[in-house]
Amino acid sequence: MPVLTPHAAHWGYFDAVVEDGRVVGVRPFARDPQPGHLIDSVPAAVHAPSRIDRPYIRAGWLRGERRGAVRGDRDFIPVPWDEAIRLVAEESARIRAAHGHSAILGGSYGWSSAGRFHHARSQLQRFLGLGGGFTTQVTNYSYGAGMTLMPHILGTNEVLQGPVTDWPSIARHTKLMLCLGGLPLKNTLVTAGGAGAHEYVPWLRQVAAAGVRFVNISPFRGDAPDFLGAEWVPIRPNTDAALILALLHTLVEAGLEDRGFLATHCTGWERLRAYLLGEADGTPKSAAWAAAITEVPAETIRALALEAARQPTMLTATWSLQRAEHGEQPWWALVALAAALGGIGRPGEGVAFGYGSLNGMGTPRRRLPSVSLPATRNPAGPAIPVARVTELLERPGAVLDYNGRQITLPDIRMIWWAGGNPFHHHQDLNRLLRGWCRAETIVVQEPWWTAAARHADIVLPATTTLERNDIASSSNDRFLRAMHRAIPPQGQARNDHDMLADMAEHLGFRDRFTEQRDEAAWLRHLYERWRSACERMGFAAPGYEEFWAAGHVEVPPPEEEHVLFAEFHRDPVAHPLATPSGKVELYSETIAGFGYAGVAGHPHWVPPAEYLGAPLAARYPLHLLSYQPVTRLHGQLDPGPVAAASKIQGREPLRMHPADAAARGLADGDILRVFNDRGACLAGLCVTEEIRPGVVAMATGAWWDPDPETGLDRHGNPNVLTQDIGTSPLGQGCAAQSCLVQVERFVGELPPVSVLHAPRPAAA
Repeated sequence: MPVLTPHAAHWGYFDAVVEDGRVVGVRPFARDPQPGHLIDSVPAAVHAPSRIDRPYIRAGWLRGERRGAVRGDRDFIPVPWDEAIRLVAEESARIRAAHGHSAILGGSYGWSSAGRFHHARSQLQRFLGLGGGFTTQVTNYSYGAGMTLMPHILGTNEVLQGPVTDWPSIARHTKLMLCLGGLPLKNTLVTAGGAGAHEYVPWLRQVAAAGVRFVNISPFRGDAPDFLGAEWVPIRPNTDAALILALLHTLVEAGLEDRGFLATHCTGWERLRAYLLGEADGTPKSAAWAAAITEVPAETIRALALEAARQPTMLTATWSLQRAEHGEQPWWALVALAAALGGIGRPGEGVAFGYGSLNGMGTPRRRLPSVSLPATRNPAGPAIPVARVTELLERPGAVLDYNGRQITLPDIRMIWWAGGNPFHHHQDLNRLLRGWCRAETIVVQEPWWTAAARHADIVLPATTTLERNDIASSSNDRFLRAMHRAIPPQGQARNDHDMLADMAEHLGFRDRFTEQRDEAAWLRHLYERWRSACERMGFAAPGYEEFWAAGHVEVPPPEEEHVLFAEFHRDPVAHPLATPSGKVELYSETIAGFGYAGVAGHPHWVPPAEYLGAPLAARYPLHLLSYQPVTRLHGQLDPGPVAAASKIQGREPLRMHPADAAARGLADGDILRVFNDRGACLAGLCVTEEIRPGVVAMATGAWWDPDPETGLDRHGNPNVLTQDIGTSPLGQGCAAQSCLVQVERFVGELPPVSVLHAPRPAAA
């Protein structure tokens, strides 16, 4: 008889259907109003042929081929666990003794597990911190530039992480919602830490039924679902800052800016106003000026500005908007537009980022903590922005400017990655690989043979979530989920905690790492910490035994609508923002004082080096947008049937306008070579009028599969094409969306995709 086991993933809660020690199906959580389809790939992923069956070590590493060695995927020798544990422990001790603690890069960026105890990054960084320290990473790929900017401007990151003004407030008060980057549904399939309730679509339907008018300002019509009836403004990519500045100029020109709010709640308006009017540079940032840059008609820009001034308006932008060169500027400009409209802190008005970027944004929720493993201090201290990993590896001893600081880059001798795949998240993968190979030793803990594992020296097979007990928890969801182990560990896979505990024993700090708790004791401990915190905040959660038996806890929704910055709006003196002035900083003396080239003290327009208005567009006339896929989470579930069904002859689809396809003699379903100076990949053509001319789009997450002779990615990973630069010295975020390419029909025999199967081991 099948056994149902309660479980969770970032793409939703479910019951695993288990027969004869295998996961054979899934059933969505009964309380989920709109469960996603990604859970259907869980059984295939758990039992995929790309699972790592036992520990492996690269033969060249054993021969002494270390720094500068070429890592490949056909040079692995299987070894016993005790040998792998001993070698990793001894190597980490050697690196620390010879080169210092900062010579170890503790990577592991990524959505490794919805479970909070067996969260690979947390486990690894706890181990490395207790071992003496390591070089770590700050911010993230999703909204790293905005994450650095917003504390300067609004004093908080709640405006992009939540809780933001909720959907009930928008439904009751908003009349117009301007959505830069749209409100895409695909992103709301996922929640970091798991979701018991996918409530984004039901709430969005309620808001639409309340009569809110939506405007989708995006190169892709599909970034707003059809049921919104949104007006589509097909803007040229990377020109949003110019559009917003022109909206501001129109308000000033018409005398419609909220001068009272600007005087009492903001600082720096007069300096920004002078820039808008062209007093500083002789160029008024008018609608006509912006039309030439954005290819949005001047009359459309004026009409949107005047409409926003006449009625309650909510402004939003997706996280992806700031993943571009000078990506801080459109977000800063959007805050300025919200300030000029006087809406910051009013019900259903103001600004927030990410409504269409993650499930749970805007959903009513109580302010309670999530379950988490206690943080461990990192004594070594060095921390770099996560998107500057390649620069870290390439330039030891160099100085990196970031957010007013100068960071001296350490000399990385050992890379240790767990629960993530940098060859998914990072840009310019060929350049990353060159930097990656400068390390002496690379250790990867992974369930699957991802590109990170294939380019490692020591590969340690980790369990999937279905092979261990855990607790799923997210501050963006009102449920807490017990994750019961469904099946035994596959092959010789082990939990990250257990393998690291054994290494800690070799190094003399096992008891400090484990705190003398096993898995069951840790889960009880973490739950009771959460329960005590909830009790202090007015919510009485059940005891651990009751929770574990029931399989979930539900937190009731709040009774009142949440309006971001409401207290500040009512009384900016009694409730100031956490900025130097206590106000919205339309001009930041702090940022201006950094003296960075291309970064002013207020939002401004800076043309990117790669966009359709740049000289480079003569050689590479298509702007490539890389987006979060609808068929998987980043690279997770790529081996599953949902992702496979979307591919064209096994290649990732590329969207293109019919006019661009016709100009190149291409037809729907053709296999394309997509290329620029950084690299090339294959893709399957999807012709659609939903995308504007001059723009093409590919989802990220197809596992990187480079041809060993030519470097051509045979699978369709757009990050072989994206440029690896920081957004600016201020935010140093990911700038993947500033990318120009050309395409042509692929000629010749189509090479097979090999990355979804395990590599062939080397002879021992």
